[in-house]
Amino acid sequence: MFSPQDQREISYGFPSLIAQWKNTIITTKSTTKATHNTSNSWKTPSLNVKFQDLYDFTVEGNIDDVNVLNEVSERVRQQAKVWWALEASKGANWYLQPQISSNGEGISVASLKLSVLTNTISLRKLIRKGIPPTLRPKVWLSVSGAAKKRSTVPESYYEDLILATHGKVTPSTRQIDHDLPRTFPTHPWLDTPEGQATLRRVLVGYSFRDSEVGYCQGLNYVAALLLLVMKTEEDAFWMLAVLLENVLVNDCYTDNLSGCHVEQRVFKDLLVKKCPRIAAHLEAMGFDVSLVVTEWFLCLFSKCLPSETTMRVWDVLFNEGAKVLFQVALAIFKMKEEELLTAHQIGDAINILQTASHHLYDPDELLTVCFDKIGSLTTNAITKQRKKQEPTVLAELDQRLRRLNSVKLNDEQ
Repeated sequence: MFSPQDQREISYGFPSLIAQWKNTIITTKSTTKATHNTSNSWKTPSLNVKFQDLYDFTVEGNIDDVNVLNEVSERVRQQAKVWWALEASKGANWYLQPQISSNGEGISVASLKLSVLTNTISLRKLIRKGIPPTLRPKVWLSVSGAAKKRSTVPESYYEDLILATHGKVTPSTRQIDHDLPRTFPTHPWLDTPEGQATLRRVLVGYSFRDSEVGYCQGLNYVAALLLLVMKTEEDAFWMLAVLLENVLVNDCYTDNLSGCHVEQRVFKDLLVKKCPRIAAHLEAMGFDVSLVVTEWFLCLFSKCLPSETTMRVWDVLFNEGAKVLFQVALAIFKMKEEELLTAHQIGDAINILQTASHHLYDPDELLTVCFDKIGSLTTNAITKQRKKQEPTVLAELDQRLRRLNSVKLNDEQ
């Protein structure tokens, strides 16, 4: 089946942004009338630059943003050399050896072979520094468990699934058809009949694989980015499957979004612990963090972060698990702490966080805050917090459902 990478091979480094300026739209924010500062030097106009990033999304920013992206481009190239050197010394598929979880929880380290343990630690460090785009499909399939999941079913599973669902109409397929045109509508491939048809097959296929999840808004953005990274649509399907069935918490995308509500409550607790000043200020303001983190968690940051920054977050997510989502969300709040503390309106706080996330072009800056300033979060600790919050969430959802049914009954009468 068609893959967006079939027509072009993505290099392991960003294209030179400066070299692309001949095909770039450049506009000035300032007027053409020159002004003088106190030293009588001419004021340089602020340039607004538009160009396409590695995954063909249109990026708009100033010259400083371009400089940051060029620095990131060079880091990607250097990091790729490290990966290729390891491929040469350890073998092409050295990271496909049996892995342990990156935090080693629930596993006896003493029983592990030294080579496996060494590879696991080395791989975690490497992944945190970024996976080269050409290796992402293979590495993601391996470390996430998607390749293993696919190996448990017949080879024709995906093709048979697509054939079996062809022409069938369900509430999920109707919602998918409604959301397709709204999924990254300016992307040159996703906004084509072929791109939308490919995305539809992946989403519809999964809605029939797991009827309890079916389809939830937000999955369209996640699946779209998976298609842009993976070599084939079938690989994108299995990455979506492993995300929903193994990586993320259960019930995040079911009808009542109970899992997502639990995650929001866990995040609120973590914000109090990790960023107490911010938490106290926002609570006094009456700001509910779910106003921003709901979309972050449902879309896995795909709608708010620049594409390569999102990919770097996903690199770690697939290797270390859903706790990474909390670390990233906390890091964004932490990075804008001083600005948030001066905000006195809910709308101002939302704007600060949205603007910050949209301009996080440097993945290393974000991930450094995640792991160095926020500190470690263990899967066991997160699991305990989820179990603590789950009864309250379920009780609230049940009460809400009772109220809705009561209103509906009164209307009918």
